[in-house]
Amino acid sequence: MNLDVLSLLAHGLARLETAILVYFLLVNSFYGLLLLVAARQLWVYAMRTRSEARWRVLGSEVTPRITILAPAFDEANTIERSLRTLLTLYYPSLEVLVVNDGSHDGTMAVLLARFDLEQFQPLYEPRVTHQPLRAIYRSRSYPNLVVIDKENGGKADALNAGLNAATGELVCAMDADTVVEPDAMQRLVRPFLTSDDLVAAGGTIMVLNGTTMEGGRVVARASRRLLPGIQTAEYLRAFLFGRLGFNQLGGNLIVSGAFGLFRRESMLAIGGYQHDTVGEDMELVLRLRRTGVERGGPSRVEFVPDPVAWTEVPASLRVLGRQRDRWHRGLSDVLWRHRRLFFNPRYGLMGMLVFPYFVLVELLAPLVEMLGLLGLAVGLAIGAVDGPFAALFFLVAYGYGLILTVLSLLLEGSAFGRYVRLPDRLLLLGWALVENLGYRQLTVIWRLVGLVKYLRGRRDWGRMERIGPPGG
Repeated sequence: MNLDVLSLLAHGLARLETAILVYFLLVNSFYGLLLLVAARQLWVYAMRTRSEARWRVLGSEVTPRITILAPAFDEANTIERSLRTLLTLYYPSLEVLVVNDGSHDGTMAVLLARFDLEQFQPLYEPRVTHQPLRAIYRSRSYPNLVVIDKENGGKADALNAGLNAATGELVCAMDADTVVEPDAMQRLVRPFLTSDDLVAAGGTIMVLNGTTMEGGRVVARASRRLLPGIQTAEYLRAFLFGRLGFNQLGGNLIVSGAFGLFRRESMLAIGGYQHDTVGEDMELVLRLRRTGVERGGPSRVEFVPDPVAWTEVPASLRVLGRQRDRWHRGLSDVLWRHRRLFFNPRYGLMGMLVFPYFVLVELLAPLVEMLGLLGLAVGLAIGAVDGPFAALFFLVAYGYGLILTVLSLLLEGSAFGRYVRLPDRLLLLGWALVENLGYRQLTVIWRLVGLVKYLRGRRDWGRMERIGPPGG
């Protein structure tokens, strides 16, 4: 390679690395803004709710009926534990509706044996489409438990079957393996009692791996296993400053499929869940919000920090990789479907700030980060980038994010303090440090694989193995 070409390449790499450095600086500065807004939101929320007695919801005549929709596919190891937790929730008018989506592992046999089910024929109006039903059951032991057995059609299809059969004004979409805190429904329903503009609300998802159960409640413990431990810190950061901060900056576009509350009629009015996407949770929320703006109906989505649900996260690289691949394919698909929102002033802050953030940061960040790492390696090799610049790059790209993660952990400790033991808090800080040493780079690769698969037309879900009860 002659000197002119080498010089040109070095100059180009230096400009690329500078641009990427500025990108990370802007992104992390926006994260800092989200954290400040989230901290203020959390303080205001605590002041407003401190004097309220949630037990009053239990006796209120205006309390809306809630139907919990729990789609289950091959959940034989966890379904009984999760379902018994749901049946003990503190809420006055609650229906639990499990949809067995053609499981192959004996999930339906567990339900029949453990919950004394008998077949019955309710009034059923199929307002949204789904695969054929095999039977509908009600429990003789728990009158508020209904089980639908149907042909396999995927998660969205199972949720649509449950949506048709639900009797609640509000529906809570939930993964069958999710463990919900007993008073979570009382907390999550609160914004629906005070606002007519709300179409959905989501709560905090925390990592179940490594926890213990005492008296039917999850006792928070930081997992001592590498992957679940890092994901614990990752989840706290994502929920406590990411989603909480967006409450004041245009609203959320995501309500986790593991735990969210929706107006049933609004969901039916837009045709329920889409069958042809792996990002059905985000797609539903975006469609609800967009339709609400276009028709002048309810369109606000709120994140409520203190209702907590616990979910099992992947404990192996293989399963974690499939999950992050699927998440990014879903994100890509949903953003493309709703691309008309991109910098569209008709949709307010959702169109001018929130949607562009998801495109420019959530979607494209792994591509930018990979280019930055590869460019940095080549630049160091040919002398286009010096040591101090490389150190500055890593400080901005990873050090700034680490500070925000640590502040998020401190925010959780001051606001909720679920990790009460000092060893657990120190362990979480340790996992936050370790996250940038290989884990984050792997997630970048998995997300890029998901983006490539989406561009090639892949729409399959993949499988997520469950370990079973807490303690791992």
